[in-house]
Amino acid sequence: MAFDIEMIKKVYENMPGRVDKAREIVGRPLTLTEKILYNHLWDGNPTKAFGRGVDYVDFAPDRVACQDATAQMALLQFMHAGKPKVAVPTTVHCDHLIQAKVDAATDLARAKTQSNEVFDFLSSVSNKYGIGFWKPGAGIIHQVVLENYAFPGGMMIGTDSHTVNAGGLGMVAIGVGGADAVDVMSGMAWELKFPKLIGVKLTGKLSGWTAPKDVILKVAGILTVKGGTGAIVEYFGEGATSMSCTGKGTICNMGAEIGATTSTFGYDDSMSRYLRSTNRADVADAADKVASYLTGDPEVYADPEKYFDQVIEINLTELEPHLNGPFTPDLATPISKMKEAAIKNNWPLQIQVGLIGSCTNSSYEDIARAASLARQVSAKNLKTKSQFTITPGSEVVRYTIERDGFIDTFEKIGATVFANACGPCIGMWDREGAEKEERNTIVHSFNRNFSKRADGNPNTLAFVGSPELVTAMAIAGDLGFNPLTDTLINEDGEEVMLEAPTGDELPPRGFDVKDPGFQVPAEDGSGVQVVVSPTSERLQLLAPFDAWDGKNITGAKLLIKAFGKCTTDHISMAGPWLRFRGHLDNISNNMLIGAVNAFNQKTNSVKNQLTGTYDAVPAVARAYKAAGVPSIVVGDHNYGEGSSREHAAMEPRFLGVKAVLVKSFARIHETNLKKQGLLGLTFANEADYDKIQEDDTINFTDLTEFAPGKPLTLEFVHANGTKDIILANHTYNAGQIGWFVAGSALNLIAAGKA
Repeated sequence: MAFDIEMIKKVYENMPGRVDKAREIVGRPLTLTEKILYNHLWDGNPTKAFGRGVDYVDFAPDRVACQDATAQMALLQFMHAGKPKVAVPTTVHCDHLIQAKVDAATDLARAKTQSNEVFDFLSSVSNKYGIGFWKPGAGIIHQVVLENYAFPGGMMIGTDSHTVNAGGLGMVAIGVGGADAVDVMSGMAWELKFPKLIGVKLTGKLSGWTAPKDVILKVAGILTVKGGTGAIVEYFGEGATSMSCTGKGTICNMGAEIGATTSTFGYDDSMSRYLRSTNRADVADAADKVASYLTGDPEVYADPEKYFDQVIEINLTELEPHLNGPFTPDLATPISKMKEAAIKNNWPLQIQVGLIGSCTNSSYEDIARAASLARQVSAKNLKTKSQFTITPGSEVVRYTIERDGFIDTFEKIGATVFANACGPCIGMWDREGAEKEERNTIVHSFNRNFSKRADGNPNTLAFVGSPELVTAMAIAGDLGFNPLTDTLINEDGEEVMLEAPTGDELPPRGFDVKDPGFQVPAEDGSGVQVVVSPTSERLQLLAPFDAWDGKNITGAKLLIKAFGKCTTDHISMAGPWLRFRGHLDNISNNMLIGAVNAFNQKTNSVKNQLTGTYDAVPAVARAYKAAGVPSIVVGDHNYGEGSSREHAAMEPRFLGVKAVLVKSFARIHETNLKKQGLLGLTFANEADYDKIQEDDTINFTDLTEFAPGKPLTLEFVHANGTKDIILANHTYNAGQIGWFVAGSALNLIAAGKA
């Protein structure tokens, strides 16, 4: 039986009436996305039609999921809310704090020792507040959610940007910051601007070397890393229904890389098969009874241009395998063009490491197809030219692929199997030699490939592909290798070709596991003690942020003018910094250390206007804070792209930053700034970015009149006494202005005023 089956049945019980009412109010057929959204309105039955990209709407998500790195701060905030138990089903998953170095057993044992304090904290808080706890080694949050909690037509939020993975099972699943999660866990409404809709029509059918991963790699190339901002992507068509459920999950997972709010697919036979294979026949049976409500109306898919804001069509029969990168997931290159592109751009052709797995691509089907290629190494007397690693997505998958002989197959070609955790995908890879910062190429089946993302080396060029393509490239050891057309020279000097990968969608003998790694929370957690040592380096109880004093911010100093791409990895790095995710003071020492200073083109080197010297960004911020001087951050386009990590907003807030002024924001980061009581502003005229000088002092002239839809005026006073008046737009509504006034959204919750 599935977890929370009664909750799921209630969602389905409400759905027909609410969707029918929404269809009547909107006055037209509905997309799947609209059906799910209107079925999850906080007020219950729909009473009005909402404007896409215009109206802020309150929703009632069905569940919340948190990974261990973000759960620390989320749960520290929840402890301030004064609630005895979470209001909706919630889970915590220990997957980010396990470093990949030697092998699964060694690395997991080391993590349990090094992060025991954090794991014990998460376990005890979960036990106290009725939260399901998945222990270290149980698996990566998104794979575990897909296997256990995701259900067609549901709505969930998660404190990780790749929560969107659950769209593979027909959910609207959205990545958020911890403060948003605390709202829902506390029994409050969750606010979202009603999204625009992008439809992707998939025709034809995948075959040969082409995999579901190639669909999203192609879409990323079309939409770029910000093309999906403010929108939900809905996939449909014969190509969608012909694809496996886990393949759909892969596509939705990487929707985070185009900035999309989330992505989803309509309920179909592949989802039913997956639910039944993962011991959730009860969910499949319940979904079957309302199946027509779990997909878009026929009229929508017959004439999508009438119902979506944008429509993309991809013929899967003609789709070619892709490799995207380096340094950005939207630089899409068909495999037939990769050699030419690599030579033109002087990308190192020798592949040092191939890595498969992660939350994006660790399904049974993914591993089976990769294993079919690994078997050809011995069969064709080849030798794997690159290092090769596998990161299983869950203990269920790992146990099953071991039983079915896949792990043995990989080990025979020299592969290393890492723990069921994020590992290299999140920067938790202790890669030998990375500290030398040598220029090199790796290929992986992960989702992100930002500079320093995998191994901390800014000169590692990472390319994203499907597990089967990555496996083939690792065997060849050559970025210019095209397995569709090229031959390899085996150990006998003969030319051989790799045959196209094959693999079962689901294990023929079913999934199996000895210990999935789940801790059931106490029925009554009132007696559970949560202890945080005041001398801990890893955990720190939170103190409320100060409320706004009601006055204009004046005398603020420019902390940094960030140049170019500034993702959450640049603002708050992961990797070794993950150990401090529960200690706001300590982790604030990584604030913006990866951002490029526009004035000297250096990272972590900004001018301290109090001394005239250059220092690390956090050090300068702390100097301003100690002197009682406010500061602001200026940035470029799509500022805050990437992870949902709210540390990228909490750190500036903690270190005295009052406002972040940029050309444009990534959705989650803008919300996180608002939640923490910061001003997230955009240039009314993007060219004003160029007017900002290194020694500027900033005055707000009309913050006392802060109101929805009313731009703010900022005075930038330059060192020579001249000044520029810059107009800044914002998207704050009345409730969000209330967060700013109170000092943070959490302050309102704690005061019982939210």
